[in-house]
Amino acid sequence: MDRRAFGLGAMATLSLSACASASPKFLSYSGPEVTSLVVNKGARKLYLLHNESVLREYDVDLGFAPQGTKVKRGDGRTPEGTYLIDRRNPRSRYHLSLGISYPNSEDVAKAKAFGLDPGGDIFIHGQPNLRSEFKRAKKTPDWTAGCIAVKNDEIEEIYAMVNKGTVITLRP
Repeated sequence: MDRRAFGLGAMATLSLSACASASPKFLSYSGPEVTSLVVNKGARKLYLLHNESVLREYDVDLGFAPQGTKVKRGDGRTPEGTYLIDRRNPRSRYHLSLGISYPNSEDVAKAKAFGLDPGGDIFIHGQPNLRSEFKRAKKTPDWTAGCIAVKNDEIEEIYAMVNKGTVITLRP
């Protein structure tokens, strides 16, 4: 089995899952539990934490209009607030993806008060699978419709480490 340790101590490793196909995108993880994720939008960073300890840090790309919190569908903003990782998508158009529970009831109420649709389908994901989308995505540093994008090898690690139900906080 191909093992890749990545800075979490001797016991923490990522490896190819024994039941995975030849695709390296399905890794397994045997390190400390990821208890929360934090996105610092201003610094363009994603942190995976075990309690107060940072396990991993990633550079991220955000929505194409990154300033401020998401208000409505199509505004290109990445939300701000506290949510949950609520789904896992192994067949994402963006390599792999983890869904974020945006919009929450507060987001919905705020949007409805202004007669707006809050939008949805916010994910942490890798790069586009289609070559044409990949070329378009890399023209600007913040290119998503409101998601958090990382490199494909990084989403493989994140996907292996983060469970459904994990808290994620997105900060300005």
